[in-house]
Amino acid sequence: MSTVFTKIINREIPAYIVAEDDKHIAFLDIFPVAEGHVLAVPKKEIDKIFDMEEDEYLELMRFARKVAKAMERVFDVNRIGMAVIGLEVPHVHVHLVPINTMADMDFSKKKSFTPEQFEAVRQKIARAWQELYGNE
Repeated sequence: MSTVFTKIINREIPAYIVAEDDKHIAFLDIFPVAEGHVLAVPKKEIDKIFDMEEDEYLELMRFARKVAKAMERVFDVNRIGMAVIGLEVPHVHVHLVPINTMADMDFSKKKSFTPEQFEAVRQKIARAWQELYGNE
């Protein structure tokens, strides 16, 4: 059975997609811990990050880095934090979160945004991605 992320990848359910390449996709987390919380996901459905082949793992990290670089253009924060937890959806995903302090990555404290707010943030990150990487 497909994960919710595979359904997003296959465009079976909507998502606020900010970046994509042949092997990866990045979209806003709909249960974010901060504004601009993004998930970078391989299109290949794998449950655990350390079950990935080494080249797949490194490609995901390169993709996540590029997404984080785009996010840095959008958010005035100290860092783009990164976490891999992998308990909620059995499909590898890297959390990229604009942060100023460690408390900003408290996954027990979810924030709420309207569809319009999500879309505005999506557009900003997608525009920064396009400016940096075009149609790579």
